[in-house]
Amino acid sequence: MLGAVTARASSTTLVGRQREMTQLSDALARARAGAPVAVLVGGEAGVGKTRLLEEFGRTIGDAARLLVGQCLELGEAGLPFAPFAAALRTVLRTDGAAVFEGYEAEFARLLPELARVPAGAAVPSAVAPSDAPRGYLFDLVAELFGRLAADQPLVLVVEDLHWADRSTRDLIGFLVRAARTARVLLVCTYRTDELHRGHPLRPFLAELDRARGVDRLELGRLDRDGTAAIVAGLLGTEPSARAVDDIHDRTQGNPLFIEELAAAGSPIGCAVLPETLRDLLLARVDRLPEPAQRVLRIAAAGGIRLAHHLLAEVAGLPEAELDDALRAAVAAQLLVADPDGDYEFRHALVREAVHDDLLPGEHARLHARFAAAVEAQPHLVAAGRAPAEIAHHWYAAHDHPRALTAARAAARAAADRYAYAEQSRLLERVLELWELVPDAAERLGMDHLALLEETLDAATTAGDYHRALTLTRAALAEVDTESEPLRAARLLDQRGRMLAMLGKSDGAAELRQAYELAAQVPDGPQRLRLLADLADHLARVDLIEGARIAAEVVQTVTAAGVQDAMLPVQLAVLWRGDSPDLGLAELRRCAGLARAAGEVPALVQALVHISDVLFELGRYEESARTAADGMIEARRVGISRSTGKYLLSNQAEALLALGRWAEADQICAKAARLDPPGVSGLHWLQLRAGLRLAQAHPNADETVGRALAFLSKPYLHPHNRLPLAELRIAAALATDDRDEARRAVEASLADPAVVAYPRYGWPVVAALARVARHTADGELAARVAALVTTVPARFPAERAYAAEVAATVAPGDDPLAAWRGAVTAWRAAGQPAALARVLLAFAEVAAGTGERDEVAAAVREAAAIADGLGATLLAEQAATLARRLGLRGAGRTGPGAELLTEREREVLRLVAEGHSNSRIAEQLFISPKTASVHVSRIIAKLDVRNRVEAAAVAHRLNLLADPS
Repeated sequence: MLGAVTARASSTTLVGRQREMTQLSDALARARAGAPVAVLVGGEAGVGKTRLLEEFGRTIGDAARLLVGQCLELGEAGLPFAPFAAALRTVLRTDGAAVFEGYEAEFARLLPELARVPAGAAVPSAVAPSDAPRGYLFDLVAELFGRLAADQPLVLVVEDLHWADRSTRDLIGFLVRAARTARVLLVCTYRTDELHRGHPLRPFLAELDRARGVDRLELGRLDRDGTAAIVAGLLGTEPSARAVDDIHDRTQGNPLFIEELAAAGSPIGCAVLPETLRDLLLARVDRLPEPAQRVLRIAAAGGIRLAHHLLAEVAGLPEAELDDALRAAVAAQLLVADPDGDYEFRHALVREAVHDDLLPGEHARLHARFAAAVEAQPHLVAAGRAPAEIAHHWYAAHDHPRALTAARAAARAAADRYAYAEQSRLLERVLELWELVPDAAERLGMDHLALLEETLDAATTAGDYHRALTLTRAALAEVDTESEPLRAARLLDQRGRMLAMLGKSDGAAELRQAYELAAQVPDGPQRLRLLADLADHLARVDLIEGARIAAEVVQTVTAAGVQDAMLPVQLAVLWRGDSPDLGLAELRRCAGLARAAGEVPALVQALVHISDVLFELGRYEESARTAADGMIEARRVGISRSTGKYLLSNQAEALLALGRWAEADQICAKAARLDPPGVSGLHWLQLRAGLRLAQAHPNADETVGRALAFLSKPYLHPHNRLPLAELRIAAALATDDRDEARRAVEASLADPAVVAYPRYGWPVVAALARVARHTADGELAARVAALVTTVPARFPAERAYAAEVAATVAPGDDPLAAWRGAVTAWRAAGQPAALARVLLAFAEVAAGTGERDEVAAAVREAAAIADGLGATLLAEQAATLARRLGLRGAGRTGPGAELLTEREREVLRLVAEGHSNSRIAEQLFISPKTASVHVSRIIAKLDVRNRVEAAAVAHRLNLLADPS
């Protein structure tokens, strides 16, 4: 161990340091071979140097001896050789004084307790030897470490080298240069943010760099994924993307800061800095001279990064005085200067802490000066940022009239850059300030309802549907439906869509009311666009009514001869056409028109529909490619979170069908980062839940639970509800929960959408058939067989599902032929996971006919597919079937150990220790049933008969060691 852990919450899992762990492991391997090796681990405070070495020490276990010492913050005249004294004290405690071979008096200079001290006398402190005997002492230390490394390599860790006294540095330098064949790995850590220009460690590190066998390892900050992993580990659940973004932006990936913020806040972040963290951040600021502290406070009001000329304008100090203050802040590693003449806070949280420490009057004055400076000289900030900066500073200065007009101007500028989330935030500020500025309407040239509509549109485009719903209620309360029916209809349409998006209702009542109001208005572009929108959304609830309104729109547009000018109208109508084959060509024509006209939002909408139609037609490669192309366009115009999320889920769905599961998971992760609200974010979550279930992922239960929680929503469209029904059945089968499977079956059989929506209904029907087969339920099989006759099978995947279901519940006189047909159908459909599933079912049926070679080939192919996909559940089924049929080696293409997930390794360790399922459940915070499922999977993967054999195999193959 490297020392005691404080009471502060910290992550138990090392995150984002695989490359560094590999470097340290490689260094140890070289040291074991007798090469001289030293590793210098640098990084700012809190970046995880000690945590890295703790993990490294844990992983090496008994493979090497570990000695640890730490330098003390006592300055150059402090305690000499402190880290070596600590290391030798450990040696004395474990090996006894005999290890020093009669040189106790010499070693007493490093370890005073080795000296023979009369009873009652004080123990002398370590002293730095004079130059004459120092070389002799250093030789003795080197020889001692060589002897300690004779039987196993020695890892000597010296922490906090930035606090080292000269004697310690000299001894380290000697060990690095003197090492020749001793199997010693020397690892030293130091803080890069402590190394001011005159720090004595700087020339020492440069000198070490010239020595043979010295490696530098710079520990950087974590990326966003690393931040998310730490927060998830501390919270015990996956945090929202917005919370991760907030914490990552504020901490900039520093693990210590991440842990402090995550532990102090709620799952949605911590608005105020914890007291302990603020004190830590301000400690270095407090050590600056007062002029430098004053300039740092001014800079904090300006933001994380600001130009020298802007800072000089606001500070109003003589140049020499300003330069001296900035030089002190840079030397203290609080500010970083770049060649472009900008200054940036090294840590965003330092700026936040300094800014929060401003006095109220100081705060207002500084922000007012920044606002005036940027208004007068917009070039002092980054191009395009002046409106937002001006709005921010006038608001912070509490100048409400100026802040009102500046925020509106900044919102327009944000919209011009397609920065809709920023536009939405700025318009919310305008709404807030409206009540504080008596002549707001005159200043802005608009009424309050127009401002509400503008804010509503921005929130919708930015994908903030919860806020959009609230704004529709406020706007409808102000609109006069009699004098402005089209305006009211548009608001009702938006409200209906938001209700459906959030799963609060189907929105049909609002949509129908909007149609009635629109009927009172003469034809025109705005009315036609509204009717097309209503047709699109009503079709989700009532296909007949939606089609009727769509026909009305098509007739009007065609008669007016304005098809090219009404692209959004046509797209909404075409998407609801009866024939995907015919609609695809027209959708592509519209996409071409939109691209030529520069109508990027319409183009993105077209690509969403095209990728979806291509998937339905079984053209998965084209679907994935089209969705990826659409996402590029969506990002370009700032609609990733609104329209773009559908492209990501469409792309992930196509990749899953193609068997490119790793890529699909990456796309789902991108969708998760968008954090789409309500039901609009369900598609990617349902896909990822199904993927994790199939992979037996450690977080599968949680992800599946989050997805299935949507079933409690008051309203879910069938294209959301039916995939969840399939997932519910799959999860019940995976855990062999027959009661839950029965409940899921009855709910699905009672859902008329299974027949009305074949694309989403067929996977559910197939899942029902698998339940009937798994439970040997003849009655259920008959009900499913009857249901099959009512569901149309139009496209390749639907026909493959139909063949699979028929073979499962109604195979006829020749079951083998029925299953061969299912295999052929899925092979033609091009979905590897489904093919592996039916291959195993075919093999099981064929096993009773004596077709042993064909059975073995089917199991082997299914196992190969499962291994390639990373489909753990399928791989387990293949291994179990192979073992049951006596097909040794047919069910696995690699060692079973390679299929063990991280959670299964944890379970296996506890099994090897003799724990029961109940005890395992307590240790891992899972249910006993889940623990039992894990144990069963481990037994199947290791191809053993019971827990005892599993433990024996685990020890024999060293499966209980850390996987890294």
